[in-house]
Amino acid sequence: MTTIGFIGAGNIGGQLARKAIENGYDVVISNSRGPETLSALIEELGPKARAATPVEAAEAGDFVVVTVPFKNYADVPVEPLAGKVVIDTNNYYFERDGHYAALDNGTATVSGLLQEHLPQSRVVKGFNHITSADITADSRPAGTPNRRALGVSSDFEDATELLTRLYDEFGFDAVNVGPLSESWRFERDRPAYVVRQNAAELVANLAIAPRTL
Repeated sequence: MTTIGFIGAGNIGGQLARKAIENGYDVVISNSRGPETLSALIEELGPKARAATPVEAAEAGDFVVVTVPFKNYADVPVEPLAGKVVIDTNNYYFERDGHYAALDNGTATVSGLLQEHLPQSRVVKGFNHITSADITADSRPAGTPNRRALGVSSDFEDATELLTRLYDEFGFDAVNVGPLSESWRFERDRPAYVVRQNAAELVANLAIAPRTL
């Protein structure tokens, strides 16, 4: 059975872990405070989940979800993620993260910076423009009319395909936004951010997104 590693166990990480187990995955979950702080979540998730350190979660995952505050992205372990697909849920909030000139002026992207930090991994951006509650509340079977759509962006075709399959399993349509250089289109404060939209609406919102805010 496929194992998903989680680096970060906050609202998004916890909800994605719930959906993963619902769909038959094993999960290994970590945070910055230590495995002992995850006992309540692991008890809720059941026998298909275990707590670990970030390095252990990175090593255990067939692919890995990074869902930590952007300001901590450089703490993500590098070597254990080499050769793996890494799903990045991060967004840039300067109020929390401090100002990054390259993000403020539009010369870099959040997930592009993670890709630079993880040069031997294949980063794909996703699950960043949906609230944690909606990950379960808005999930619908394939073929449901007006099914909610989420964006996917990567420089690697296999990473895009993996997240597209995962979206479908978790109950969402996927819209391919292209390479990481375009991933800003569904980040914070753009038209596609945390609003419910079907695939056609998401495509339209991506097209009108401003590069800088």
